[in-house]
Amino acid sequence: MVTAFIDTSAMFALVDTANEDHPSARQLWKTSMERGDEFLTNNYVMVECIALVQNRLGLAVVQRLLDNIAPLLHIVWVDQEQHEASIKNVIYANSRNLSLVDCVSFETMRHLDIETVFTFDKHFREQGFTVIP
Repeated sequence: MVTAFIDTSAMFALVDTANEDHPSARQLWKTSMERGDEFLTNNYVMVECIALVQNRLGLAVVQRLLDNIAPLLHIVWVDQEQHEASIKNVIYANSRNLSLVDCVSFETMRHLDIETVFTFDKHFREQGFTVIP
């Protein structure tokens, strides 16, 4: 059994059947669920993902995300300390491509000693995390 963080890019690939990463995301999700793996995320990722899915795919797909994927996730609520550390990291990184949500996710993973992340976002690998698929 694996415990891994799940990022917006992976959740989006799971619900967007036209996404180039959908087949590999779907297979990894299916295998992980059969094996009993645990996925966690944070509330910032959920907000980002819901907004992205609503904008690109519509509310019906948001509902599928909330009905079929979200109940299988452990959602960690970001506290003030993690939020403030993440803001500092965004400013320190000085990169237009590194988002606050990414930095909050890095903080969440480090805080919980999670090494593995289900994502298609290169920033997690750059931060030294083990990326699946």
